[in-house]
Amino acid sequence: MASEEASLRALESLMTEFFHNCTTNERKREIEELLNNFAQQIGAWRFCLYFLSSTRNDYVMMYSLTVFENLINKMWLGVPSQDKMEIRSCLPKLLLAHHKTLPYFIRNKLCKVIVDIGRQDWPMFYHDFFTNILQLIQSPVTTPLGLIMLKTTSEELACPREDLSVARKEELRKLLLDQVQTVLGLLTGILESIWDKHSVTAATPPPSPTSGESGDLLSSLLQSPSAAKLLNQPIPILDTDSEYICSLALECLAHLFSWIPLSTSITPSLLTTIFHFARFGCDTRVRKMSSVNGSSQNSVLGQERGRLGVLAMSCINELMSKNCVPMEFEEYLLRMFQQTFYLLQKITKENNAHTVKSRLEELDESYIEKFTDFLRLFVSVHLRRIESYSQFPVVEFLALLFKYTFHQPTHEGYFSCLDIWTLFLDYLTSKIKSRLADKEAVLNRYEDALVLLLTEVLNRIQFRYNQAQLEELDDETLDDDQTEWQRYLRQSLEVVAKVMELLPTHAFSTLFPVLQDNLEVYLGLQQFVVTSGTGHRLNITAENDCRRLHCSLRDLSSLLQAVGRLAEYFIGDVFAARFNDALTVVERLVKVTLYGSQIKLYNIETAVPSVLKPDLIDVHAQSLAALQAYAHWLAQFYSEVHRQNPEQFISLVSTALEAITPLISSKVQEKLLLSACHLLVSLATTVRPVFLINIPAVQKMFNRITDTSAQRLPDKAQVLVCRALSNVLLLPWPNLPESEQQWVVRSTNHASLISALTREYRQLKSNAILPQRKVQLEDTKVIIHQTLSVLEDIVESISGESTKSRQICYQSLQESVQVSLALFPAFIHQSDVTDEMLSFFLTLFQGLRVQMGVPFTEQIIQTFLNMFTREQLAESILHEGSTGCRVVEKFLKILQVVVQEPGQVFKPFLPSVISLCMEQVYPIIAERSSPDVKAELFELLFRILHHNWRYFFKSSVLASVQRGVAEEQMENEAQFNAIMQAFGQSFLQPDIHLFKQNLFYLETLNTKQKLYHKKIFRTTMLFQFVNVLLQVLVHKSHDLLQEEIGIATYNMASVDFDGFYSAFLPEFLASCDGVDSNQKNVLARNFKMDRDLPSFTQNVHRLVNDLRYYRLCNDSLPPGTVKL
Repeated sequence: MASEEASLRALESLMTEFFHNCTTNERKREIEELLNNFAQQIGAWRFCLYFLSSTRNDYVMMYSLTVFENLINKMWLGVPSQDKMEIRSCLPKLLLAHHKTLPYFIRNKLCKVIVDIGRQDWPMFYHDFFTNILQLIQSPVTTPLGLIMLKTTSEELACPREDLSVARKEELRKLLLDQVQTVLGLLTGILESIWDKHSVTAATPPPSPTSGESGDLLSSLLQSPSAAKLLNQPIPILDTDSEYICSLALECLAHLFSWIPLSTSITPSLLTTIFHFARFGCDTRVRKMSSVNGSSQNSVLGQERGRLGVLAMSCINELMSKNCVPMEFEEYLLRMFQQTFYLLQKITKENNAHTVKSRLEELDESYIEKFTDFLRLFVSVHLRRIESYSQFPVVEFLALLFKYTFHQPTHEGYFSCLDIWTLFLDYLTSKIKSRLADKEAVLNRYEDALVLLLTEVLNRIQFRYNQAQLEELDDETLDDDQTEWQRYLRQSLEVVAKVMELLPTHAFSTLFPVLQDNLEVYLGLQQFVVTSGTGHRLNITAENDCRRLHCSLRDLSSLLQAVGRLAEYFIGDVFAARFNDALTVVERLVKVTLYGSQIKLYNIETAVPSVLKPDLIDVHAQSLAALQAYAHWLAQFYSEVHRQNPEQFISLVSTALEAITPLISSKVQEKLLLSACHLLVSLATTVRPVFLINIPAVQKMFNRITDTSAQRLPDKAQVLVCRALSNVLLLPWPNLPESEQQWVVRSTNHASLISALTREYRQLKSNAILPQRKVQLEDTKVIIHQTLSVLEDIVESISGESTKSRQICYQSLQESVQVSLALFPAFIHQSDVTDEMLSFFLTLFQGLRVQMGVPFTEQIIQTFLNMFTREQLAESILHEGSTGCRVVEKFLKILQVVVQEPGQVFKPFLPSVISLCMEQVYPIIAERSSPDVKAELFELLFRILHHNWRYFFKSSVLASVQRGVAEEQMENEAQFNAIMQAFGQSFLQPDIHLFKQNLFYLETLNTKQKLYHKKIFRTTMLFQFVNVLLQVLVHKSHDLLQEEIGIATYNMASVDFDGFYSAFLPEFLASCDGVDSNQKNVLARNFKMDRDLPSFTQNVHRLVNDLRYYRLCNDSLPPGTVKL
């Protein structure tokens, strides 16, 4: 024993040294290597057994258990059976002897090691593995230990990780399913007996008036007085041991429920028991008791009891999340819902001592989260199933959900509840769409609940009713492009919009009066504006008045957003029916925007400028944005009235423009300026009235934008105003025949607009060739940036329009395009400029390539191909960082547009485009790990194949008639091979996005062009690709794509199943290292010769799993021993 004793002392000192904070990393590595080598020895486990029974050092115990874990999971096959028997008998004895004294993490690790043995050997060599666990559970002294073993068994055996063969995984699952009924019975027994033992059912005094829990709702929910009575028993007070056992039992149940199917082995008595424990979470007395006694032990107890409620709800939610419910289980579900709603009623009950909110605040946060999860699962998964039960009171349930939602103690909790209402509203909407006949009946049933919901959600977004909570929301920090306040408002408005869709008249009559009230305050501000020496001032100074005004303006801003959000419910088929409501809204909005612009509230001095000024600007901006939302309604109004009496319409549009014009100025705050610009764009693009160009306000804007001496607007605004003015001239007027479109005049005007906008840019052409000084170069770059951003936007906004509009647009732009092409070579080394130029050319190719004509397009492509030499590409990709890569990506995008063009026009470019890809770009990026440029390059290669298939495969009519000679002639074979080779290479790289994209491209080419069936692919590439895909599965490098890889493998193999089974599979297995011939035979035998997709992919995954498992088994022990 001396050597074991000495080894133990040596190990203890090594461990202490390893974890000492003075030990260097170098020394730690030495120790680690020494320990690893020791663990690999054949008899190391005997030492570890001695260490475990003789040390109190946690590190040593943990190390010894890791050695066992490694032995069992990686080397078990090679361990002599005598040793295995010894280990199987010693470790459980060790556990039994020390489980009470071991630290919990060591005890749990030891349990896992024993379960690992069971996973390998039960039932054949370790037949009493499971019986032992059941015995531990049944013996009161070891119940907790048995439950820990049971939970570990459920975790490790039901869904084992992948170091087992598929056959063994299936066997284990079957063995466990056979035990489910017994296990559930045992767990039910434990929970029931503890509950009954501690129940206070003796002489309970009659309930006091405040604590009365039952009521009409409860009896209607539970249908049986006995069940209600049972749930009304007071909650027992448990001792610490019982508490611990119950929490272990509930954890076991939650894990079991995650994988066992719903069936009758989950008995009503088990469900009732779980619900009893769920009541622990909604019992606030526990908390009170602990705070009264003040002792820390009691408060810990209180938390523990709350935790039982959380665990019980986890069990319930595991059952709830299963969508597939057998017929015989439906009744149980109904009972579960009834019991949970009893709990919901309990936690939303108001009495003299508590408001609902204070009650919810007292509950454990995790319990509330679990409860909300339950409600979400109920509405999303089961509501359609349950709603049809006449005995289930859905409306009463909604009343409870309503109370629960609007008394949530946290914002997150409230958001989660709003999500549940959104699910419910979606459910109602789709139900009504599918059953139009009883639409009225359905709506009548829920009308009151929906109106209540709408009113309350609207109140929640108003400072008038909810100031304390709203002021807590952060409106500064962006998270996912929105602040906390914006998210709050957006989610609330989505609910409002969904109610509007179901109950338009109710929703409108609820919202409009509230908007009206706040508008009165805003419109009344005019009387408080006084003129001071420096300008206008708002004469409201009392602190209280300023605060009230601040709240009213914030609310007005929110309500304007609400009104804008509802615009879509006034157009289309319901336009006429809801015309008056919409007209009222639009008239109010036009009035408000004009009022804001006329009295210039955005420039006014106020008593609290840091608060009221942003408020006034925001209201003005939101009123413009809300009016913009009604652009489609205005367009429909225009088409209805343009023939008869359009006066009302003309007046609305002209007034809106009067409101916009004063705001288009560089002196106006950007938020307000951009809102005005967006409204202008919508009027020009969506509404398109014929008289727009004649309105003095619009003519004033034309003069302002084309006047070079006027101060330029900020970039975004300049782009928007130019887009609007260009669209006024380019877009066809609605409701008018071609002959009345006045294209000639409009074309002349457009040419002069563009000419004015590009004057400085066009002058660059003459100096571009000369070398420029630094300052001059910067000025030039600014001109290029400003001009191209405007032109690119104009082209983009016109790209989907009629041919006539695009023709006029190109005529006006022609000179600027030629200038751009001439400037391009001069700036090829300035990647920021080339980036903008290529963006512009890409937009031109996408929108105006037909108008540009073939000769000029050829000239552009030729210029680019000449400029992007191998050296230039290498410089861009390797040395200019992300901008350089962006330049190359845009160039490839332009080529994608070119190679997709139908007809013969651009076919002459194909050889040079392919050679650019394969000989110049590909070699530079192939070996780089960075994903830059690769996605665009492969998309271009895919487009070349997809849209130019006949460049590679000449399919003659004769050949397709004589099916006997169905092999097509192949052309440009070398290029085709190179492209396929590149695709194959990309599957060997770690980038999962590229892998997914390229796999999709190959599959598409196969679907559309039968790629895998082509002779060249079938005979020289098919099985190379299958081999690569199988290797990727074996290496688990792209596990997220398992399914896609399985399907692609099937599609490739199915081209030649005979070849796959007779030649490829045997060769693949023969080339596999790390497995012996016997194992290879088993793998081949298990791969059934199925030819349908599901069976084939199942066989592939089985092959991959078992191959990995065998390799793991065969990693035998290295020779040589190491002494500590």
